[in-house]
Amino acid sequence: MASIARWRPALLILLLQFCLLVRSPVLAISPGSVDGYTINGRIKIPVAKGFGAPVKISNVKVILNGGQNVTFLRPDGYFSFHNVPAGTHLIEVSATGYFFSPVRVDVSARFPGKVQAALTENRRGLTELVLEPLREEYYYEIREPFSIMSLVKSPMGLMIGFMLVVVFLMPKLMENMGS
Repeated sequence: MASIARWRPALLILLLQFCLLVRSPVLAISPGSVDGYTINGRIKIPVAKGFGAPVKISNVKVILNGGQNVTFLRPDGYFSFHNVPAGTHLIEVSATGYFFSPVRVDVSARFPGKVQAALTENRRGLTELVLEPLREEYYYEIREPFSIMSLVKSPMGLMIGFMLVVVFLMPKLMENMGS
């Protein structure tokens, strides 16, 4: 009986370590979900006009802090970033055919749940996080229509014009010099 009493503290320590070892993965996941904040927003993409095909919502990526966190749009155009720590973050939108201004987002630790957003192009504050493209991007140059003035202004056109002046006006100038 004396030998069991001597091993009892060691057995309790081993049992406690085993319980902590089994429970540690659960403990590692839970603080991350409590500490972060959620950033919600919406992207408005206009109907494509001109040469471009309409943008698929599934191909639009919303990037937080240069790739630290990436999400895609839901079918209704909304997006969410979960477990974002308090601080200043940069949101960029990658959509083929459109250019979006990056947005600076400030997540407040002092006032939980308060998120302020501002466009980086003109530092205009946004009341709600709704992003619209600044402009359409054209990947191909549109061919210019034919113009006679473009032929005359080209180097070859200028050489031909100078040659015609020399051939037709120079003899007339020489006749006037002799009289």
